[in-house]
Order: sequence, then C-alpha cells, then structure tokens
Amino acid sequence: MTHAGIATATPMNGFAQLRKLALAGLAGCLLAGATSAHADLADIEKRGYLSVATEDDYAPFNYIVDGKPEGFHKELLEDLKAYAKEKGFDVKQEILPWTGLLAAVSSGQYDMAFTGALVTDDRLRVFNFAPPFASAQHFYVKRAGDDSLSDIASLCGKKAGLQAGSALLARLPELKKMMADAGCKIGEVVEYQSYPEAYADLANGRLDYVINALISVNDLVKTRGDTFAKGIAVSGDGFAAWPVPKKSPELLKLITGFMDQIRDNGRLAELQSKWFGEAFPSMPTEPITDIDQFHTLAGMK
Repeated sequence: MTHAGIATATPMNGFAQLRKLALAGLAGCLLAGATSAHADLADIEKRGYLSVATEDDYAPFNYIVDGKPEGFHKELLEDLKAYAKEKGFDVKQEILPWTGLLAAVSSGQYDMAFTGALVTDDRLRVFNFAPPFASAQHFYVKRAGDDSLSDIASLCGKKAGLQAGSALLARLPELKKMMADAGCKIGEVVEYQSYPEAYADLANGRLDYVINALISVNDLVKTRGDTFAKGIAVSGDGFAAWPVPKKSPELLKLITGFMDQIRDNGRLAELQSKWFGEAFPSMPTEPITDIDQFHTLAGMK
C-alpha cells in the first residue's frame, strides 16, 4: 500500500490503520489537553512535589534490567530530586507507556515528561521544551560491511525503513532535498510497527538502510556492531528534550535552571558520555518554545 510516497510493510497494513487512528486520537488528546488546567511552580510548591512521567522501554534513556530501572534518566532523576529538595519540594515519578505519556502530561495529570522526547512542530503547539539534553539528528544505519552505502547519492533509489508515526517522518523531506541536490530521488520507504522489526529486515536484506535518531543509532551499533554500522546524517540538527506544558512557564524556568546547574558542574556531559557514547557541548542552552525558533536551531530554514 502506497500513500504520498510512503509504503507500509504489507504485514502491518491492518495495524498501520489502527495505529494511525490511535495517533490521531493521541493528537486530539494533546490538543484538548492544552486547554485544561495545569500546575505551575506555585502549585507544585504548595502541594509539596513535582510529578514527572517517565517510561521504562526506551534504552538508553529509560529501561529495565533484571527488574530494576536503568539508563540516563534513572541516574539524572536523583540529581533532579536533589535540586528540587533545595527548592523545598519532592519529585514523584510515575512510569507510563510511551503511547499515553505525552497525552497524560498535556491533560495535567503530570507536571512534565522526563524522557527522551524529540522536539517536533506538532509537540511545540502543546508544549515548551526545556534546553535539549541530547542531539536527535537523524542518521542512517546499514548492514555492517556494506560498502555500497556511504554518501547521500549512494542512498538514492534504495529501500529505507523507519517507524510508523515517528517524529522522523516529518523530517524526511530534508533527505529528499539532499538527494535532489545530488541529482537523484528517494526510493521506497517502508513504515514498521517498531524499530526492532525494521532492523530485522535490514539484517536479512529486505531493506537497504534504516533511519533513526542519533542516540538510538549509537546504542544499536554499541550493542550490535557485528551486524549494523552507522552511516551519515540525513537531516539537520534535532533535539531530545523534556516537554513542559505551555501553561507552566515558571516550571519551565525551574527546569532550565536545573539544566544550567548540571551543565555547569559537568554532570550532564558525564552522563551523556556514559549513556549516549558522546557529549553534546553545542546543544542550545535556552528552552525551545516555538516552531520558528526550532526551525532556526535545526537549520530547517
């Protein structure tokens, strides 16, 4: 099945329809949530705690090992708790599935999302984002030892895979422009229910390459470098950051202060190197609050 140049993997056709409906429902929840009441810093101080929503199945950001939480955010949560304690309140964590996490924050059930969310145009209509903690620039992954893929021109006409409904789809026009500048066009793009399925098809030769964000690509190559290799960037800059509802400006200032502290004392770079394989000293240091600012920072103009 092909729609606007995007092909959906045949076994996923029924699921893809359900997923699109679910995503549409989620978008509706996000937009509806934008009009509901949200706690700002004064409310948080009065109740005595900041509520953060996290997930547990997104390595290396948040995941479970032998029944215990692990990852970048698990460690950084302790720093956030210490920072909040200095301000006179606690931090309470709730683990949610990703599919409902942003909707729960936008509806006011939680004060902010504390996970590896990518900044996108749609999300900026509902949330402001704290200063980014990692790059989310898009890279391609190929089979280890595949020397036929190197530069952008070598990707032209080849079969690509990525996750259905992912934020990466919105940035695909950038790769199309890169290819047009190289005098060629993008090949078939196949959407998958999950990245493990896309990687399985890449490994067995059903795909030529897979597109994902930098941190996920680094983690994949770190754990499965015998099978996969990292390619080059296929988008401008991208950012992973914490979403804060737009009706909570004072909370955004607080979290920006937290980011300033862990950046200045070296803790952020330490955890970035440990969990992401590299530090990101050139990340923006101000919150990202509107689409025009995001496009400027990402080089999308």
